[in-house]
Amino acid sequence: MNYSIQLYTLRNAMQEDLPGTIRKVAEIGFTQVEPYNFVATAKELGVALTENGLTAPSGHAPLLSQDQDQIFAAARELGITTVIDPFIAADRWQSTEDIQATAARLNAAAKKGAEYGIRVGYHNHAWELESTIEGRTALEYFADLLDPEVVLEVDTYWVAVGGQDPVDILTKLGDRVKLIHIKDGPLNTDTKAQLPAGKGKVAVLDVVAAAKSLEVGVVEFDDYSGDIFEGIAESLAYLKAAEGAKA
Repeated sequence: MNYSIQLYTLRNAMQEDLPGTIRKVAEIGFTQVEPYNFVATAKELGVALTENGLTAPSGHAPLLSQDQDQIFAAARELGITTVIDPFIAADRWQSTEDIQATAARLNAAAKKGAEYGIRVGYHNHAWELESTIEGRTALEYFADLLDPEVVLEVDTYWVAVGGQDPVDILTKLGDRVKLIHIKDGPLNTDTKAQLPAGKGKVAVLDVVAAAKSLEVGVVEFDDYSGDIFEGIAESLAYLKAAEGAKA
């Protein structure tokens, strides 16, 4: 299993010392990262990744609100092969018309991405699960409107905060899910209360096992009250120990 770290987790450290932060990530044992806002940092980030032997198979960028050519060019420079739109606001998930419009725009972005050899995906928050469209969650309704080449990165914590069982949702979404965000905590919107994997209310190992076509499991904290480097190290150690126990 490949484990990555969403660099948004380390945004404060990155702003202070990008090369030093990437070095720490490698020292902790991560071999992959998931950059965010990477157009702005592509050159510096690319150097740091190369120096530390890290790759970035996926990255987050606002595909539906910024220059797609610029995003895909920066992604290609960094070796990112899947670009994921990380956020469509809650008010866009309340009607079939709005969701259909978002799906159409993401499908168009995927066609442009393909010209760069890059796949496109979407990452959810809680509201796509809280909204019900035609008897299903808005996320499931949305998934059925996407072209086959568009993938999903399911944030399993926000699925649970949104009132759904992540294992059930991953099962329903099936092969569309190529990446997941792995995080833990008390299942509420207090991001500071998030915890290392295995310390909260998420059945993390069941969740990972439920994603049958998983390529990368991405560790993330939206925020954390402790030392963030210790937090991500604990999460990675928990995941690797579980993998070792299975083997």
